[in-house]
Amino acid sequence: MANAEHSGRPAKALGATAVGAARTRLRAARLAVWLAALVLAVRQMAAVLGSPRGERLTDLETWVGPDGVLHVEGSLYDSSRFTGTPFGGLVLKPLTRSAEQALGWGWTFGTLLLVVALGLVAARALPQPAGRRTSLFAAPVAICLLMLSLPVRNTLWLGQTSIIPVLLVLLGCFAVRGQRAGGVLIGLAAALQPTLLLFAPLLWFTERRRAARAAVATFAAATGLAWAAMPHDSATYWVHHLAGTGLGGAADAVGNQSLHGALLRLGLSGPPEVALFLTLGAAVAVLGLRRAVRYARDGQLLLAVAVTGCTAIVVAPTAWQHQLLWVLLAVVGRVGRRASDRFVWPVAVVLVMILPAKMMLPNMAALYPLRDNGVLLAALLAATALPFLSRTSPYFQEPVPTRYAPQVPARFRHIPLLPFLRRVLTRPNLLLELLLIRVTYAAYQQVRLAATGGSNSAGRARAEEHGEQILSLERFLHIDIEHAVNHAVVQIDWLREFFDFYYTSFHFVVPLTVLAVLYRRRPVDYRWARSSLGLTTLLALAGFWLYPLAPPRLMPALGVVDTVHGVQDFTKPDYGTLTALTNQYAAMPSLHFGWSLWCGLVIAVVAPKPWMKALGLLHPLFTVSAIVATGNHWILDAAGGAAVVAAGFGLAYVFQGPRARVAVAAAEQARGEEERVAVRN
Repeated sequence: MANAEHSGRPAKALGATAVGAARTRLRAARLAVWLAALVLAVRQMAAVLGSPRGERLTDLETWVGPDGVLHVEGSLYDSSRFTGTPFGGLVLKPLTRSAEQALGWGWTFGTLLLVVALGLVAARALPQPAGRRTSLFAAPVAICLLMLSLPVRNTLWLGQTSIIPVLLVLLGCFAVRGQRAGGVLIGLAAALQPTLLLFAPLLWFTERRRAARAAVATFAAATGLAWAAMPHDSATYWVHHLAGTGLGGAADAVGNQSLHGALLRLGLSGPPEVALFLTLGAAVAVLGLRRAVRYARDGQLLLAVAVTGCTAIVVAPTAWQHQLLWVLLAVVGRVGRRASDRFVWPVAVVLVMILPAKMMLPNMAALYPLRDNGVLLAALLAATALPFLSRTSPYFQEPVPTRYAPQVPARFRHIPLLPFLRRVLTRPNLLLELLLIRVTYAAYQQVRLAATGGSNSAGRARAEEHGEQILSLERFLHIDIEHAVNHAVVQIDWLREFFDFYYTSFHFVVPLTVLAVLYRRRPVDYRWARSSLGLTTLLALAGFWLYPLAPPRLMPALGVVDTVHGVQDFTKPDYGTLTALTNQYAAMPSLHFGWSLWCGLVIAVVAPKPWMKALGLLHPLFTVSAIVATGNHWILDAAGGAAVVAAGFGLAYVFQGPRARVAVAAAEQARGEEERVAVRN
């Protein structure tokens, strides 16, 4: 009876019910991820097949179309459009007619099946023992990531065959029985992508020497067969083009993510570049293979395979986008002793492999070498530098746990609404924060532009109609002061210059400064403030999308002077160069004012001295004056900005509960009361 609940049910029965409910939730979540994988696959297939014939499967069309490479009587490489090995051409030649008949859905559907098979094999290859959640979600998550990755999307779009070598290697390492059969598959992969012959040393030094010999023999036999059948093409590929260099595009093109391509983009050429490439390539090959052997002996064979594949990318003469899947496999490596650091490498890899390079780094000339070689740098790090944890490390299974604020009751019963988003007390990883901030801002820019259909002219009429609505409402409320304030400020040069400078300079500087100070000095408040800022921006994006609004400076009949951007040519669909670059109709709500109000409120809450709080609150006051004086916003835009800021703070409270500092203070107060009671007793 002592263990019975008030309902009369034994505690054991309740425990079994809880376990059953947890399993049900896990199954439901797994089904949801599988459905997401299915949706992504259907979407990719529809995107390819829904495009005009001449714009999809262009590489496949190049090979097997009426005038394709495989139909010509001369060399496969006469047009430099065929990028495969001679053995690849030899295999494809007999398939020309069937490939033409299946040029559409059959080829695309078959490629999708290869992607699914790749995800299933990679999920099975995870190091053991794996947790229940990892076992349940590994396969669907792997397939989702593959479907989203740029190499797979590029392969589907072009009609490439570059998934086959990766799948052959994984099958040879993890699926087939017998070393000789595995070596044959890896040798075939190397015959299609020569640098994959690096897997032979990996097999040799991990005591799979029969597989290594089979791989080398298969590669030699396949290459020799192609040389015997097509001697001219083989000489062209292996001698003239140096294992494919220059095929499929210029070797210095951004699409070539090999070390050779990076050196060419840096301005090196001729014998010095070749010598440096061979020297660095040899060093990377030796270091990468040593690391791969170490991880294989440690029981992390999938990581060893990924490191070897990344090494092959770096040392290849050309490594085009559809050949870069090895970097995505490196996501299985574990880096960092703290639990909060574990997400940095996986998030960085996923972002690099999914997002365009321009979204990863700002459009600054000084950052072009990093931006143009993002995948290469990820492959180079995986192959040579990242300290992946050994399975013998005490942090491999159990990293240093994250410290959370103790849970305290909120004012309302169901808060926090998302209890798993507990308040964290430790400082987050800086690199991860910078990555997320940059990607979030890039997405914010894309949504701003897409809100008007991809250009400002597409939403001009609707935005001006909304501008008339806002002006009418302000006149009704007797707050239509934009024209008067703008013309008053224009008459005073120093005041106009001050507001122009404040508008253009402080919008990003102040929020980033507040976040930096909080991160360094108040990490607990940093997370709370960052969450509220993110929710505020998300709500503002919804406003931009649903209600495009022309600011006063872009209302031709209003007569407001654009003090910041200069005179706009209203006879053109896009007013000047600036309006062609970003959405000038993202005015409601005003994030200029919203972000400044967020800064002021955060400073007012966390600043220790009254004069600091007052100084922080001056920032939104100056900002609202600047956005009105320069003609960039209506008064009601500022009201909308205040609304989304309030909603952002409110949602952060609803989702996560009280601020972490409040939670800690409440817990300390409760502990103090308990100690006083204990002393009295």
